[in-house]
Amino acid sequence: MKILPPLLFALLLTPPAALYAVDSPRTAPKPNVLVLLADDLGYGDVHCYNRERGRIPTPNIDKLAAQGMRFTDGHSSSGVCSPSRYTLLTGRYHWRTRLQKGIVGVFGEPLIAPDRMTIGSLAKQQGYRTACIGKWHLGWDWPIPKQQRPLLTPTAQPKDEVARAERKAAAREATPTQEQTEVWRDIFSKPIAGGPTTRGFDFYFGTDVPNWPPYCFIENNRTLGIPDAFLSPALLGNNQASNQGPALKDWKLEAILPALGDRTVRFMSESVEKAEPFLVYMPLTSPHTPLAVNGEWKDKSSLNLYADFVMETDAVVGRVLDALEKSGAAKNTLVLFTSDNGCAPYAGVKDLEAKGHYPSGPLRGYKADAWEGGHRVPFIVRWPGVVTPGTECGQLVAQADILRTLAEVWNVTLPDGAGEDSFSLLPLLKGEDKPVRANAVSASIGGTPAVRSGSWKYIPAPGSGGWGGGGAQAQPVQLYNLGDDIGETKNLAATTPEKVGELNAVLEKLIADGRSTPGAPQRNDVEVVRYPRSEVAKRNAGAGEPK
Repeated sequence: MKILPPLLFALLLTPPAALYAVDSPRTAPKPNVLVLLADDLGYGDVHCYNRERGRIPTPNIDKLAAQGMRFTDGHSSSGVCSPSRYTLLTGRYHWRTRLQKGIVGVFGEPLIAPDRMTIGSLAKQQGYRTACIGKWHLGWDWPIPKQQRPLLTPTAQPKDEVARAERKAAAREATPTQEQTEVWRDIFSKPIAGGPTTRGFDFYFGTDVPNWPPYCFIENNRTLGIPDAFLSPALLGNNQASNQGPALKDWKLEAILPALGDRTVRFMSESVEKAEPFLVYMPLTSPHTPLAVNGEWKDKSSLNLYADFVMETDAVVGRVLDALEKSGAAKNTLVLFTSDNGCAPYAGVKDLEAKGHYPSGPLRGYKADAWEGGHRVPFIVRWPGVVTPGTECGQLVAQADILRTLAEVWNVTLPDGAGEDSFSLLPLLKGEDKPVRANAVSASIGGTPAVRSGSWKYIPAPGSGGWGGGGAQAQPVQLYNLGDDIGETKNLAATTPEKVGELNAVLEKLIADGRSTPGAPQRNDVEVVRYPRSEVAKRNAGAGEPK
């Protein structure tokens, strides 16, 4: 571990240093927990992770890092959001479920099984008041009969270029029919089952997926208001909303992020007043599209709209942390900040890089990729009295580790069927500098796994497995030593075949055992796709039949 330079630490550390001094032994009551999950924030978008090639100011996240521990080898389980969220909440790899590629679709079904332990349900067992505030994107049991699904869109799905043009024209003029209005009133007046309040959280507030319908807030298991219009076509495309579905009249995308900050502050304040320990999981909707930047932040970065949104995201994080400080609860709150995956290349990456900002820092690839830029993410933990301020840890860690870390904090032994891929970070948080996990797996949007063991990384496919392409490479698999090649520039697969075989065996064992932690073997939900894949397997997988 490394200590940040004293001058930098002094500049960033605004609250009294004594507040964050390490005690031994710890005598404080059960700590509150605040998990802040940014959406599509790249490793290099946080300035303290990218001092040489970063141009976006993130003073609040930087200050949090100066007050705690900054992990430099932290990972999400996927290069895209739904699978990463599943793993963060459950401590289990997403590729053990039906979602081995892609994301949960519009009005999709729940991905987390009803009996699956989450950080929320574990906290509730310990007497915590729990909340999820933000983007869920893990599916609900929407009360929408199959025959009514077509009534949620202006026109049928296009099958050719002419149909697409007709759909675009219809979108400009879309007005719900009387039948649609009646069906929407029926659907959105009913409770929505299978959401966060059934997966360990006492309270939920958010928009589910901000660029998808329904365009309204959801509180607990009901929409706040009944959508009665199609979203304005002015809010479609151009890195704003994606689909013209049911919306509240005059819905404003810019209002979403501030509202999440308001509700998080309110929930924490109420918990402090009730003298109840709380766990807040705050999956932000930003800086993912819609790039709905409020006026105060437009053009602030002098880079582009995405960079402005990163700055606004940092400000919301700062507002939440300031409220925690003012409440008096900060000294007994474990705060973790991370991101679900890397920066989306379509958010103006080429423009940013031309202006000197590299959202992936020194890493190769971006969102969706099996390369490091897809899933190596900012990972910061502040815990006064336990974590030494201004420290840096280079050990391999994953978002799956949150569940078992909390279990150890609360002195809870997890059952065999929970947190199968979660390792406790507590030794690292207390200052040890030894590996807590021997390996880790992160996957691309297409399901291609990236297997880590020490500094070695194995990708059993050519290319990124995502939007980065590169599938036509001469070598069918990839092997990198990240210890001296963080940018994944030298494929060592051909010259180090024994290491390829070793890591391939690691992946096979992780699949076969149904877990990576010690314990009784567990069953995967489905048969897991093996890599490298034969042409037959590729065709079957493309048809939705994992083999």
